[in-house]
Amino acid sequence: MTHAKTPYVVDARYLEAPEPFVKTMEMLDHLKEGEKMLLLLFREPHPLYKVLKQNGHAYETELLPDGTFEVLISR
Repeated sequence: MTHAKTPYVVDARYLEAPEPFVKTMEMLDHLKEGEKMLLLLFREPHPLYKVLKQNGHAYETELLPDGTFEVLISR
């Protein structure tokens, strides 16, 4: 899956925990400095935000009309 915001997308809307977190961290490990990834979820990932901040990642979250949270994470 690709997206207009970035080619790096983790669609975790139908995954069970902890798979969304694991897939997100794996994707971040492969991104180069300055690249971004997009995480798609049906709930806001508050625990992930803390980990992202601790590891120096910036993020922006947008709630879409269908209930999807788009979390754009910068490396």
